[in-house]
Amino acid sequence: MSQVGRSVAAVITCAIVLEPGRPCPEPPAVGAPLNLCRQHLLDAHDWVADELGVTDLLPSPCVACGSRLGVRYPSGWLCAVCEWRVGDVPDPDDAAAVRVDVVYYLRFRDRIKIGTSGNPRQRLATLRHDEVLAFERGDRSLEQRRHAQFADHRLERTEWFAVNDALTAHIDVLRGGADDPWSQYALWRSQRLALLT
Repeated sequence: MSQVGRSVAAVITCAIVLEPGRPCPEPPAVGAPLNLCRQHLLDAHDWVADELGVTDLLPSPCVACGSRLGVRYPSGWLCAVCEWRVGDVPDPDDAAAVRVDVVYYLRFRDRIKIGTSGNPRQRLATLRHDEVLAFERGDRSLEQRRHAQFADHRLERTEWFAVNDALTAHIDVLRGGADDPWSQYALWRSQRLALLT
């Protein structure tokens, strides 16, 4: 028999060796990256899923950050964004401790306000604005540094500034490509909450 005839006659089987030392007789799954039969590929998948989890949609939004993306483990679900364990309920006594001070950037018509708050939802509800541009983690001292940084564009002695290239560039960096500043704020709150538990 020629060399070509021998290679055609060779049958490829699953690479798994069964007990007591005999190879799995099944052929490898079509298109599989490894020479494993379908059953052994499924066994490998289940093992990886147990070790590393499977990323999927959460059964309901995360109570800490609102994300819908989660990782499913045999022991339960974790939020893929903030790692909050699904089913855990935040302690209402800790709600006050989940304070994240931010410097906020608001646009109203052709001007931008730089302010600070530990409860931006409540604070911004009282301010007239067209758009929330960005949040930056920080308190009054950071707010004062930003006021000094952009002082050349400050409108009188207010927290409002004329739109300018330097301030716009700073806001673009803070946004980091995120469409919604509130999602970034929710992540910071959930991270803070996770540290408390």
